[in-house]
Amino acid sequence: MKSHPVAIVGAGPTGLVLANLLACQGIPVLLLERGASTVDEARAVTIDDESLRTIQATGLIEAVLAHVVQGYGVHYYSWRNRLFARIEPTSTEYGYAKRNAFRQQVLVRDLLAGLARFAHVEVCFLHTLQSFESCADGVRLQVETPQGRREFQCDWLVACDGGRSPIREQLGHVLQGSSYDEKWLIADLLGRTSPFRHTRTYCDPVRPAIRLPGPQGTVRYEFMLHPGEDPEAVLDEAQLRSWIRHRDAADAELPIARKVVYAFHARVADRWRAGRVFLAGDAAHLTPPFAGQGMNSGIRDAANLAWKLAGVVRGELPEGLLDTYEMERKPHAWSLIQMALRIGRFMQPKQVWTAALAQGALKVMSVLLPPVRDYVLHLKFKPQPRFAEGFFCRDETSRALVPPGQLLPQPRVELAGGERVLLDEVLGQGFAVLQLAGKPVPATPVPLRTVRVVVVRRSDDFLPELADAHAGATLVRDIDGTLEALLASAGANAVVLRPDRYVLAYLREGVAMRWSVQDLLDRLVAGRSPGRPDPALVPSPTFSSSPLAQEP
Repeated sequence: MKSHPVAIVGAGPTGLVLANLLACQGIPVLLLERGASTVDEARAVTIDDESLRTIQATGLIEAVLAHVVQGYGVHYYSWRNRLFARIEPTSTEYGYAKRNAFRQQVLVRDLLAGLARFAHVEVCFLHTLQSFESCADGVRLQVETPQGRREFQCDWLVACDGGRSPIREQLGHVLQGSSYDEKWLIADLLGRTSPFRHTRTYCDPVRPAIRLPGPQGTVRYEFMLHPGEDPEAVLDEAQLRSWIRHRDAADAELPIARKVVYAFHARVADRWRAGRVFLAGDAAHLTPPFAGQGMNSGIRDAANLAWKLAGVVRGELPEGLLDTYEMERKPHAWSLIQMALRIGRFMQPKQVWTAALAQGALKVMSVLLPPVRDYVLHLKFKPQPRFAEGFFCRDETSRALVPPGQLLPQPRVELAGGERVLLDEVLGQGFAVLQLAGKPVPATPVPLRTVRVVVVRRSDDFLPELADAHAGATLVRDIDGTLEALLASAGANAVVLRPDRYVLAYLREGVAMRWSVQDLLDRLVAGRSPGRPDPALVPSPTFSSSPLAQEP
């Protein structure tokens, strides 16, 4: 019986992104999906900048962006149907707009097509996992196929099988949090003619509603149902069109592609790992729709887990590293759920007087207090992608703009030939080090097989002597000074990046590191928390002005 290093159950966005990321790193993958194909309906409609950056890592960003409307905001309308607040973020610190409209069925088709690049990926539709059991050398899977029952084996199993995950149920893991009685009716329409690109949110106690324009002339409406309303009755087409007409008469005449009633949940699995089995995406967490973060949280799971699994499968990283998946991802997923609940409460005022009070207060503060306006306008209330504990070198004294355990921005940099590209394009797939040209850094801070070294120059001119001094490294120009400012804020000459582009450690000249990266790995082998160092200092590393030593 053939054994696969990694088996993934579920060909939704999380499973497909995870499969592509693993395949890009040379890891053979078995992908099992019980359906006949990927889902052919728009469930999620918003993809954020972090998710697009992850898709960039799969090499599929150009294909995906061709079907995405980039950079849209949200306009909030009062109970009197008057605009009182806007969110229109313009920053692109991770390389892409913060909010983007897409069609999920198109995204999963692009991700599935991307797997065809790899001979070491096996995709099996109409394959339903019936049961699994751990064994001495991996996990055995009993799968129902069109040809009958088959047995597969894998080293690691990842459940991306949705909110009702059978794998989670078999493990006995439970969802913690709340399910809500409130139900929403959603309808997807085709042939939109209005050019207005932003979401309209109607904070109306009579009938809270949302209008979301999408790509290819689509538009989605969402209406909150009141207690006691019959979900079947509100699906009546005449009823639905009357609600749409109240918001936009032209939209009310468009063809309806899909209509469904759903209840929302705010729940997280109590455990995300059991031995060689992991939960990811909706199997691990269920997010209310108000912040558009459900699918995006699943893609973050894939980005976090992929490089760790790849390193363990290749034998380069200890299995203990996989314990950091839940400790890093679970708190951030829950913080986004909490944000969605707060937005939902604001969107759903129960009475006119509470709506008037809350909406009026926000409008006044936005006018009188610019920081409040910027906080809302530029989406600064969204929890930062950062870890409280996990696989990074904790730095208690640093005032770094991006501390260890936080996602590094992705500015554009200029190559020696003048081409300007996003930073990740030169960082490669694995660990990487960014260092300032001509500055001394530790010689071997990352004891791994390959480390991509990128030297950042600050001059506007490309100096041949810099290239000679940093032979074997990639030399780039920091176009707008973003990278220089980040390193300066940390008092460092270099920064070590994880494969998912979170900061692992800053490297400073003449300053003893509280612990080395090797010590970080050793702690994982010993089963100790990698995010909490011992007080004792480790010996100071040696310093060199040449690029970090790389194993040939």
